[in-house]
Amino acid sequence: MFRLEEETPDDYWEVEGLYDLCFAPGREALSSYRLRDGVRKVDPLCLVLRDGEGVLAAVIRYWPVRVGGKPTLLLGPVAVHPTRQGEGLGGLLIRESLAEARRLGWDRVLLVGDAPYYRRFGFEKREGVEMPPPTNPERVLGLALRPGAWDGVAGKVTRFTDPAG
Repeated sequence: MFRLEEETPDDYWEVEGLYDLCFAPGREALSSYRLRDGVRKVDPLCLVLRDGEGVLAAVIRYWPVRVGGKPTLLLGPVAVHPTRQGEGLGGLLIRESLAEARRLGWDRVLLVGDAPYYRRFGFEKREGVEMPPPTNPERVLGLALRPGAWDGVAGKVTRFTDPAG
């Protein structure tokens, strides 16, 4: 039995601890973190998954960015505690949060990640989308939450400080 909830300020240090456990030291030096600096995350899409005893099992966060000037969600990071990997918890978080993003009216999602993993959720390599360096362009993936949402959308990925507009 798991409890899926929106991340709260009280979860912050526990979530950061899970990210530290799951990712290499220096994760904050990645280009995607520069896009998040000083930008408020999209709270309704930032989820925590806890087991029956309340232990944090998995987390996901989203941030607003612009791609070629168009509002876009940046998915990540998503992390599953090493003792819970292989149970489908990351997939659960991704599916639930993408459904909520659609409901909230977002059109497209971007991430930097492993194409074979994210392809199962509909993500594809995005040609012409330029993440800040150093980013491997082969790992820049996108998903249209509405038909045609990526049509004609290309260019630099930049910070988006006002997710409302």
